[in-house]
This record gives sequence, structure tokens and C-alpha cells, in this order.
Amino acid sequence: MKYLITIVGPTAIGKTALSIALAQHFKCEIVSCDSRQFFKEMTIGTAVPNQEELSSAKHHFIQNKSIFENYTVGDYEKESLAKIEELFQTSDFVILIGGSGLYVDAILKGFDEFPEIDPKVRHEVNLNYEKHGIEYLQEQLKNLDPEYYQKITVENPQTLQNPQRMMRFVEVCIGAQKPYSSFLNQKKNNRNFTPILIGLDADREIIYSRINHRVDIMMNEGLLKEAEALYPNKALNALQTVGYRELFSYFDEEFTLPFAIEEIKKNTRRFSKRQLTWFKRNENTKWFDYSTDRNEITHYIEENLKSSI
Repeated sequence: MKYLITIVGPTAIGKTALSIALAQHFKCEIVSCDSRQFFKEMTIGTAVPNQEELSSAKHHFIQNKSIFENYTVGDYEKESLAKIEELFQTSDFVILIGGSGLYVDAILKGFDEFPEIDPKVRHEVNLNYEKHGIEYLQEQLKNLDPEYYQKITVENPQTLQNPQRMMRFVEVCIGAQKPYSSFLNQKKNNRNFTPILIGLDADREIIYSRINHRVDIMMNEGLLKEAEALYPNKALNALQTVGYRELFSYFDEEFTLPFAIEEIKKNTRRFSKRQLTWFKRNENTKWFDYSTDRNEITHYIEENLKSSI
């Protein structure tokens, strides 16, 4: 039997350290499921594992793409499942780690299948977004798939402000000439592994304190310079993310630098709340306090393995 040990939780909670410890214990490799860490041009602002961490255990899907590539969750699902299958040829275990709930779900549950979209449609939607802003995408989705627009307005309103997700919804509607929602909840593919889900959590005050501290470290390590180098490409989908957007507003003279830094902290705290809301929907996740001794977590996993035999 093959086991995908999956570590989830909010940003800055300690998932990387735990994943390395488990990878060393079970003598296996790590597949990253953090959609912000795929891009090689974004290092500091996405908290990519440092060289010592990367050399402590073999990692996959860390800085393997460019911000100039159009990389979707569907692309990730296909590539990561192929890599996981390859890793299972030499080990009974693979560690999956990530804070991107949609991407974790794509691996564990399977992703809805969508038709191939003509690149010309994608390009046109992207151009219209750059010209008219997020309001264009919102209006298009409202007209082309009112049912789905209403659903996310009620259940997940922050998605309406996510350009990458919204462009995907609209390009599918236009390219397939059918509502995006018509492709949802189809039969999912079976998985050839047993998932063991581990969640890390902490009191909200602790999470917020860790986030604030991490942002300070990022600024000291050169996040401002990194964002400045990326600023000419600020319209790219990959850069529509916390830590960069706020500094782009500083470069645009909309924010002062101290205000931009506080906005990064505030928006990262909000992001962590959304992460926890997403991950806690899965009742199969075993949650541990972030300070729990790793031996206790390892013991839980090993007991779980025995019960599944």
C-alpha cells in the first residue's frame, strides 16, 4: 500500500520543518503544494525553503516554473500525480505539503475535467482584464454563469477578487460556450494511494504573531528589492498575491512603505484565516498544535498505518 502523508495548515505555522522531519523519518521525498512557491522569480515573498532545508530532503515543485508561464491547477494536478506515481516506485511514502487548499484537493480528490480552451480566447480574456480590471471579469461571469457567480458571492466572496481564478472561469465559459459550473462535480478519478492528513494549528494570536515576524524577516532579507525587480510585470497572474501587490502600490505611490508593510501583515493574516476555513472542512484531518513534539505526530502516523493494513 502507498501512503501520501499530507501536511496542511496556515502560513508560517511550521509545515516545512515538519515535512522535512517526516521525510527523513520515512525516508521519502516531498512534493510541494504551495501555488506561490512554483515560480522561480519569487523567492523571499513566498517563503521558499532555504538551501539548508532543500538539501535536508528532496523537494519537488519548488521554483520549477516561470511567472511568464500560464500554469493552472489542472496542469499541476497532472504533473504532480505523475511525479507522485514515480516516487511510489521506490518508496511506500510521499510527503505532500502545502497551504493552497484548491491544489491539495486536486491531488487528494481529483479535479473536474474541463475542455481544452483555445489560447486565443485565453489571450483575449487576459487583455480585457488588463484593460478593464477585475470588474470586467466579474461582469462576464455574472452574465455567462449567473448560478456560479451567485454561489461564490455567497460562499467564497474573496474569489471574486482573484484575477487568476476569475479569468479561468470566464475563459471556460467563452471557450466551451457552456457555463463553468456545468463542468463541476463530475465523477472524480480514483487515487492509487491512501492519504494521511496532518494539520498544524495554533491559537490565533500565535499565528498572527508568527506571520508578523515572518514579514519583518522577509523585509530584512530583501523583499522590497525582489518586488522592485518584478514591478514591471505586476499585471501577471502569478504576481497577484500578498506580499507583492502591496509593495507594487508603494511603487505606484499609493502607499507609504510602512503602510504597505502593515498591509502585507494584515492581508497575510486574512489569508491564514481562509486557509484554516478551507482545510478544516475535511473531517479526516488530524490536527496538532504547532508546538507538538514531532515524535508524537510520527507515532500517530505509524499507528494509522497499522490500522490500515
